Amino acid sequence: MAEQQPPRIEFPCDYTIRVIGNAAPDFRAFVVSVAERHAPELTAADVAVRDSSKGRYASIQLTIVATGESQLKALFEELKASGRVHMVL
Repeated sequence: MAEQQPPRIEFPCDYTIRVIGNAAPDFRAFVVSVAERHAPELTAADVAVRDSSKGRYASIQLTIVATGESQLKALFEELKASGRVHMVL
């Protein structure tokens, strides 16, 4: 039996990313500024924020136009390396 390969993403495409970190007044601005370096066309309409039930964590959902795997990898790595982000999905 051949090993099943995961589906390949066809670029460019709309791509949704969820970033989870400690809730802080500047967390949204921080995540958006990092995302804009990798996807400059990002607008306010492409960003949604949800706080956890107890307000300790924030989830930022971004929809970007992904142009390739290298763009996504660089964005994920910069967010994770910041020390402010717990998870990038």
